Amino acid sequence: MNILTHGASLVCAHELGNVIIVPTQFLVWIEGRPALVDNNPEGAFIIGCPNVGITIKPCSTTLAVQIGYCDFIAINGQRVCLDTVTGLTDGTPPGVVTYKVRSPGQDLVSVK
Repeated sequence: MNILTHGASLVCAHELGNVIIVPTQFLVWIEGRPALVDNNPEGAFIIGCPNVGITIKPCSTTLAVQIGYCDFIAINGQRVCLDTVTGLTDGTPPGVVTYKVRSPGQDLVSVK
């Protein structure tokens, strides 16, 4: 499992909705990008979700991370994000549509 950086690519389950993450820590950098920590993927904007229709709401925001924070590595008390990060979006149907990591943004630092 790789640690996520600001260069990570996260998408909604519809594959075209890109998650825009803003890092909150700038102490630890990997391959020139800040590592992502607990709760960076939460509340992030999603752009480009193709799930559109009359009664269908496209994914526009990520909700709470369900899995994917490292339990034994933290930066300033915040757990680092791993490439297993996943959670729900605000898209329809509610409570079903997830987001996931397509690329961690680095391949130098991993956690076993």
